[in-house]
Amino acid sequence: MRVSDDQSRPRALRAKEAFLATNGNLPEGFGLYLALAKNAAALEGLSLETKTFVLPDEFSYLADGDVLRIWPKNKRVRVLYRRGSLHNHFLLTERCNHYCLMCSQPPKDIDDSWIVEDVLAAIPLLDPSTKEIGFTGGEPTLLGDDLFRILRAVKSYLPRTAIHILSNGRLFAAPEFARRYADIHHFDIMVGIPIYSDVSTVHDYVVQSDGAFDETIRGILNLKRLGQRVEVRIVIHRQTYARLAQLAEFITRNLTFVDHVALMGLEITGFTRINLDSLWIDPMDYQRQLYEAVTWLADSRTNVSIYNHQLCVLDKRLWPFARKSISDWKNEYMPECQGCRVKEDCGGFFSSARIRHSDHIRPYL
Repeated sequence: MRVSDDQSRPRALRAKEAFLATNGNLPEGFGLYLALAKNAAALEGLSLETKTFVLPDEFSYLADGDVLRIWPKNKRVRVLYRRGSLHNHFLLTERCNHYCLMCSQPPKDIDDSWIVEDVLAAIPLLDPSTKEIGFTGGEPTLLGDDLFRILRAVKSYLPRTAIHILSNGRLFAAPEFARRYADIHHFDIMVGIPIYSDVSTVHDYVVQSDGAFDETIRGILNLKRLGQRVEVRIVIHRQTYARLAQLAEFITRNLTFVDHVALMGLEITGFTRINLDSLWIDPMDYQRQLYEAVTWLADSRTNVSIYNHQLCVLDKRLWPFARKSISDWKNEYMPECQGCRVKEDCGGFFSSARIRHSDHIRPYL
């Protein structure tokens, strides 16, 4: 349901929306009435037949236009979309054909096809002015026809909204699959595809799947042959940092036509926690390799960015490439950041960074 706090909402729209109450002055006709626990008294004047739901106060960020999935019998609620956020992503499946060492969403071999219908029901409720939505997994391409249904729905209901898909790219190695994707003819769609090394066996080890590198490269080539936008994503950790420069050279020589390259810091969640001893390296310790990689890419006029890094651990020559990329709902700063004059420009930390972060965090005063 879409959340509304508009007392003058047209009656024709109210039946399928949830009114967020803050006081006892409630308009009639909404399908559901919500209140935070601290405002629960606002619902007391409603009839017993009226559907109500009391939310924990931690949902105080909810606002007009947000979209919720509610399970009344189980008293569960999940926020699917926040109109005021720039980071709205939908998980399409937990299934995957990779088993990455640092996967933040460990795959499950389950039937979760119900997610597709949930997403299709949510898309018409999103604000048409939404700048971008993302689709993640698992591996979204495993949905096959259902992925194309979702993309067509976004194109229909949100014609001005960009789409970003996180995929390992392997299914695009099949020319017919890549063609069907291109035939969506969306005005602004990009696939973010990881490559973790210029050496195929290293990439395959990181993703725990033999032959993955070759299929991923063929998938990228097929997409670009069809004029589709592709972003290459490189997560930096102990298994990948040493050959960053060589990987950058590989990209500039063989995939120079990709639209963006993102060099990304490690998120300490999911499988990363289990494999932390074999993955963790202090970002300060790979600055030389990162600088060489960025220089290779920038000199070849490749659009390159650095994600998920703090400015105080980056070589200052890399600051122009650093982006604030962490989703707002899991973006934090450490106590050491207090008083830092570049904090507003810094990418900050994943909330999971409290488990492990650089020993070199310091404020610029």
